[in-house]
Amino acid sequence: MEENAFGAIPGNLPDDMTKLRIEKSHFTEIPRGAFTSASFLENLWLNFNDITLINSKGLEGLGNLTELRLQGNKLRSVPWTAFEDTPALKILDLKHNQLDVLPEHALKFLPGLTYLDVSFNRLTVISKEVFQNWPLYQKLQGMDDREATALGVNVVLALHDNAWQCDCRLKGFVEFIRSPTPPIILMNSYLTCSGPDFRAGKFFHEVELQACVKPAVSSPASNISLPQGTNLTLRCLAKARPDPAVWWTYGLKIIRGFHESQERVDEDTIRSLLVIPSLHAADRGVYTCTAVNFIGNSSVSVFLDVHSLDGSHLTNLPGFPAAPGVGDENFYIEIRIAKQTIRGIAIEWYAALDRPAETWFTIHFGRADENKKEMVYIGPGIHSYSVSDLMPATKYQICVTLKNKAPRQGQCIVFVTGSDVTEMEQREKLIHIIVIVLAMVLAVPIGMYACTTDTRFSCVEDVMKLWKRQRREGGSHEMERERQGTFDSLQAASDEGLVNKESSEDRKVRRRSEDRTNKGKAEPSRVTAVLY
Repeated sequence: MEENAFGAIPGNLPDDMTKLRIEKSHFTEIPRGAFTSASFLENLWLNFNDITLINSKGLEGLGNLTELRLQGNKLRSVPWTAFEDTPALKILDLKHNQLDVLPEHALKFLPGLTYLDVSFNRLTVISKEVFQNWPLYQKLQGMDDREATALGVNVVLALHDNAWQCDCRLKGFVEFIRSPTPPIILMNSYLTCSGPDFRAGKFFHEVELQACVKPAVSSPASNISLPQGTNLTLRCLAKARPDPAVWWTYGLKIIRGFHESQERVDEDTIRSLLVIPSLHAADRGVYTCTAVNFIGNSSVSVFLDVHSLDGSHLTNLPGFPAAPGVGDENFYIEIRIAKQTIRGIAIEWYAALDRPAETWFTIHFGRADENKKEMVYIGPGIHSYSVSDLMPATKYQICVTLKNKAPRQGQCIVFVTGSDVTEMEQREKLIHIIVIVLAMVLAVPIGMYACTTDTRFSCVEDVMKLWKRQRREGGSHEMERERQGTFDSLQAASDEGLVNKESSEDRKVRRRSEDRTNKGKAEPSRVTAVLY
């Protein structure tokens, strides 16, 4: 067939056709029953098309097919059970596709196959059971050399130019390939490794692979005590086959901000390094090195104690927030909702700190009615965090504190998500409200109202009532009236005292912090709302 002749496999094939060749066309699928009208087909060539999918019944009715060529397509996988409908198939050409898996049962349904070409694909690992489950191979294994020669059958395999990962998972296959005996013939017997890096470029017959083992992790020290200001590098060794994924955690959270690196010690061992610069009190705690591969996992913990230069111990541990001290009054954190989507928010914060390059933060987030919140540690220099997958009609609280400190007044935001998410998703552009409450700017979409913990906690319940009443009353109004109603409802909430004034003590704390960072800047004196 001519180039670009078809966008799909023709449906009116002659029933007496025995050979069909369609190449360089743009159809992408072999659908169910594509060749049922051509049951006498023996040779089918579908090379250099855009085929990405073969239906499991795409070869139905091809009981006489002996040759199938699918070279140069875009197949990532093949439904091998489809070959139950082609019991006479002898030649299968799949080279120059994107196959990355050859399952153990792949050849089970090809009892008469004598030529298989899967070269120039993306295969990385393959089990020797793929061939041991092959009916023809099993038949040949049961014969002596004379019987196999008398059978007059040669089996040709083309497996070269794949991205073979020569680790323990390939051990059985490498052993199988090393000593193929007639009538099994490799089209190219010089199969090469693509990885790991230290084996890249080596031939299969040059590597010695061992059995896979689960990780075993160790550390040179389990307890470390150092003074503040010291630079520290934690180390762990992970021995496993194949290579494991290795990471450090602190207080059951993945560490952010510290530099972590890995280096290879030998073929089976990786050393992981965690650099903690300039130790301070918040770094005290348990650090865990974990290694995982497909067989199992292992971990080791190191306890780090940080003491002051005079030798006295510091007490704040991860998960046990320290009580605010006298010096904490010098710190001020301003938090705001900087961005919002239908199902999430992004917060930003500004902190007036003595040592901003060394100060960590803790995000406390969860449902407002739950005492235990999720904690995420944020490294120095980071002043934003995103939360996604929020549930509708749910009251949340998010706080930003200094590392391991309990949330204080003014460091949290409480907000309620709307319940009618579907309607919100259908709008091309959401209407937003900006509410300035006690020097905190909260950007909130329609359906989501916000209160700070500086307000009375009944704010949430009152806002929910107002929101529900607004939606009932605004259902039949035009968009302009809906926008005005939103403004009026919010202003009414303000007039009804949903937002408290600052206490004199809070004003003193904020005034001291703002005098240090924003001299001459006027503090907002009232609650305002703006629509845009």
